[in-house]
Amino acid sequence: MTLKVHHLTVSQSERVVWLCEELGLDYELVVYERAPIFAPPEYKALHPLGAAPVIQDGDLTLAESAACVEYICQKHGNGRFIVKPTDKNYADYLYWFHFANATLQATLMRNFTFKSSGLGDDNPIVQRFTAKQNELLAFIDKRLSQAQYLAGDELTAADIMAVVSLTSMRCYNQYSLAGYDNILAYLQRVAAREGYQRALKKSDPDLNIDQLVGEAPPPLQKGIAARFKELQKSKA
Repeated sequence: MTLKVHHLTVSQSERVVWLCEELGLDYELVVYERAPIFAPPEYKALHPLGAAPVIQDGDLTLAESAACVEYICQKHGNGRFIVKPTDKNYADYLYWFHFANATLQATLMRNFTFKSSGLGDDNPIVQRFTAKQNELLAFIDKRLSQAQYLAGDELTAADIMAVVSLTSMRCYNQYSLAGYDNILAYLQRVAAREGYQRALKKSDPDLNIDQLVGEAPPPLQKGIAARFKELQKSKA
């Protein structure tokens, strides 16, 4: 039975689509538009928590992007993009794979949540998370001055987990990558990959790859942009 990937536009489920394209899998992609910010009811019905991504493989329904990525690599990719315990960069791989969601994505989305709730840039909470965000970006930039990819000189699942936070998630938390030259060079390497290009074309054709990997953040997700306009009108 064909692997089915349920993708919510402009979301971390992009990771799963990209992985499937890199692996050259025969899979079925179902794309759901946001309504207008959150997932539509039919997406939420796929899993008790209503979160993206969701994959289905026969009788199995699985959520959580890290779980989906590891499952696909092991079950359908013959272990490709996963670093083995016997490899010298195994610990690097483990660290950056888990860093992507546990530290990077979590910090970025907390910062976005505080900003979107109406707290200004001068708010101590926003300042604290912005400082943490900048610290993380500098940390990643330093790592990418030492290696072509996060776990070493080849693309791994650690990169597939991390890139979305540096690209599509900037449609929510609109931070600049100015001054992070190694991150920008890394994103250019990613953008040149045919697998990444195919994935974005299938999953989020409205997103511009050049904007995603550029120094300035891409435009706000359209539902969020409309909401911010409403808030501005109500304050006027």
